[in-house]
Amino acid sequence: MKKESPSMDQWLKEAKADPAAADCGMFLVHNGTVRQTARAKVRQGKQATETVTGMIFRYDAEKVDRAVEAVRQMEGIFYIRVWLNEGELSLGDDIMYVLVGGDIRPHVIDALQALVGTIKSECVVEQEVY
Repeated sequence: MKKESPSMDQWLKEAKADPAAADCGMFLVHNGTVRQTARAKVRQGKQATETVTGMIFRYDAEKVDRAVEAVRQMEGIFYIRVWLNEGELSLGDDIMYVLVGGDIRPHVIDALQALVGTIKSECVVEQEVY
């Protein structure tokens, strides 16, 4: 069942109040949303694709937790928070939010990219609806 999206203002307020915030010089947020362009067109360049009208989305919480813990071990990373939607999603709906806080920009960018990449490739199932 589709969930209500979290407030990034609230997430950032909570992150900055966390004891780990004293070591963070940067917070970076990823917000994935349902788009109308098929994954095969965007990722593989296939031009003959149908327009996406929605998505069925699910995830494995244990795999997500393991991915978060692995990225938490990366150099300079002190704060991570993840929210994933689920169920039947419509165009524009939020799929996920990922917030990463760390000491310097290169560490935070690398960690966010690693975490989102792992979540997308190993932890979720996205079924486009046409």
